[in-house]
Amino acid sequence: MSTPLRVGLYLRVSTDEQTVENQRLDLMRVAEQRGWHIVAEYVDAGISGAKGRDERPEFARLCRDASGGKLDMVAAWALDRVGRSLGHLVTFLEELRAWRVGLYLHKQQVDTTTATGRAFLHMAALFSEFERDTLLERIHAGIARARIHGTKSGKPIGRPPVPAVIRRRIRALRSQGRGKLAIARELHCGVGTVQRVLATTA
Repeated sequence: MSTPLRVGLYLRVSTDEQTVENQRLDLMRVAEQRGWHIVAEYVDAGISGAKGRDERPEFARLCRDASGGKLDMVAAWALDRVGRSLGHLVTFLEELRAWRVGLYLHKQQVDTTTATGRAFLHMAALFSEFERDTLLERIHAGIARARIHGTKSGKPIGRPPVPAVIRRRIRALRSQGRGKLAIARELHCGVGTVQRVLATTA
């Protein structure tokens, strides 16, 4: 007799007025049919799926348990319960694959332990790549428009130049062995500014 899969149920609703009970009942029914062993339930109630992992404590706990080898499968009622950002979803799916943990989505009937489920992963990755490429195209187009507009209006485009006195002071402090963070604090500027100055020649 095969060992039952250790499964974690992820349940989420966006508002406190909603309940996860229907999600739980559906997933428990599937677990009974398939002989799963429910290790734990991870419930984020009243939290939007658009929020990142740091803002969803139970999702973060789920990820820790999955990466720690405590789960064989993560089960959720639907894809949008896991998250609403395609980029975040694909990252999570890639992490699960690296951890050798499967994903079951009840509403979409996706089970990544099957060939169809694995095909879903590949499609999700393609859509995510398309989303990233589209976003980059928009950003580059926006920068190009801003440069044209800035040229016509006489306004400079991009970051303002670092004053020469600050550049000299940064290099002097660095030559004394000071760290970038310490320099930024002393001169009341960003660490990024210090890094840009040090990356350029005098």
